[in-house]
Amino acid sequence: MALSLAVSPCPNDTFVFHALVHGLIPAAPEVNLTFADVDVTNTAAERGEFDLVKVSYAALPWLMDDYELLPTGGALGRGCGPLVLARDGKLDLTGKTVAVPGDRTTAYLLFRLWAAKTPPARIEVVPFHQIMPGVADGTYDAGLVIHEARFTYQRYDLVSLADLGEWWEGDTGLPIPLGAILARKGVVDPTEATEWIRTSVSMAWANPAASRDFILANAQEMEPDVVDQHIQLYVNEFTLELGRDGLAAADALLGRAAAAGLTPPIKPFV
Repeated sequence: MALSLAVSPCPNDTFVFHALVHGLIPAAPEVNLTFADVDVTNTAAERGEFDLVKVSYAALPWLMDDYELLPTGGALGRGCGPLVLARDGKLDLTGKTVAVPGDRTTAYLLFRLWAAKTPPARIEVVPFHQIMPGVADGTYDAGLVIHEARFTYQRYDLVSLADLGEWWEGDTGLPIPLGAILARKGVVDPTEATEWIRTSVSMAWANPAASRDFILANAQEMEPDVVDQHIQLYVNEFTLELGRDGLAAADALLGRAAAAGLTPPIKPFV
């Protein structure tokens, strides 16, 4: 029976899951792929809609009763954090409107921890591709962006007010836990799924050209050089294996969030 898989169309996900999705791993089952932004998968997973799913680490407190965290395939790293963008580099966010890509995203959770002493008056959840244009045209005072926006925000004449990755790493010494891969309990064997995905990652690294057409076809009009930068930044050693630092990063993020009353408490991974 085919397994349902939901990931984003971003280059890091299409790079990582190309071999698995295209039936190139002999031991793996057929996979039915759905592309969706992480804000969609965060809530879809809560409804149990997918067998394997990419979600934000910030959404885990609502999902761990039904899913198990896999130690491979996700997005963690250093130097890859969300940015707070505005037209004015000296903008004070107090009383301003900030566009965010989802209310259960890691980016927004980091923003809430960072901005705890000066919360903006209004948060608007906006599709990711609308954030930078909306800030540029004055619809929003500031915007919280992720992924390829690190490489393209200057095109909108925007400036970075804060790099939440730098803030997080400076405060904790840990990588940022952005996206997690979950397996639905009772449906997917987590050990087997880990091996499928780890093999898919290894095959992607061994033969990057094999996934190129698939990546570019789903890269939402990203230029090839931006695609390459995206993959190099977000597919790293933590993608292959979370390891102790990766799990510690998840514990630090969710522990701080629970202590601040932002998320329900969750059992530590380490």
